[in-house]
Amino acid sequence: MDFVSDELFDGHRFRALTAVDDYTRECLAIKPGRSLRGPDVAAVMDRQVEDHGVPARLQRDNGSEFISKVLDRWAYDHGVVMDFSRPGKPTDNALVESFNGSLRDECLNVNWFLSMEDARQKIEAWRIEYNEFRPHSSLGDLTPQQFARQNSERSQRQESLLLAGAA
Repeated sequence: MDFVSDELFDGHRFRALTAVDDYTRECLAIKPGRSLRGPDVAAVMDRQVEDHGVPARLQRDNGSEFISKVLDRWAYDHGVVMDFSRPGKPTDNALVESFNGSLRDECLNVNWFLSMEDARQKIEAWRIEYNEFRPHSSLGDLTPQQFARQNSERSQRQESLLLAGAA
């Protein structure tokens, strides 16, 4: 997880929380907002748990939103390891930094955002395109969604084989 910043056409700044799965490269969420804090990060994670299950760990920097008591409590309650990047070492979280660069180059820098709602719609459209239509060479030229689906099916087959062997 990380944050990226931009501004609306009228100069009002906003930030966007980005959450990317390290394994599937799938962008699980991009949450734009004018003021995002620890409770907002925890709320995004609650939605991700509903859709994808509880992550084993969260890798992020030491920003105030990520060191909040609310997010710390969320991680404790869900048994999630909090993995902090070293201060001044963005390479500790290179995947999300690279993702944020793509988001900036392909979405933030090419769109004119008229309102926060306009920003949410355009950013979400880009997220869907990134996950569902863009093959990644690191995933064998599959999209993140295809890769996630393929690996989910493989895990289910392996689990079925293990259960059949135990019977």
